[in-house]
Amino acid sequence: MSVDRVRPLGCAIISREMLDTQQSEAAPQKDEPRGCLFALSQPPLMIFLAVIGCLLLMAALHDLLLL
Repeated sequence: MSVDRVRPLGCAIISREMLDTQQSEAAPQKDEPRGCLFALSQPPLMIFLAVIGCLLLMAALHDLLLL
């Protein structure tokens, strides 16, 4: 028995639901586009950036005033 049979790697089964491109009624309407400033309005990111900014400010003041 030979082992010459090779399966194609990109083979996939596509169902009818995957090919359906109609918008469903439950999809949210896009009232306003979200730009790149949307991420900056998130509180955890702003807290993280504030902590990093304070650390950089403290390091800069240390270098300028104490060294």
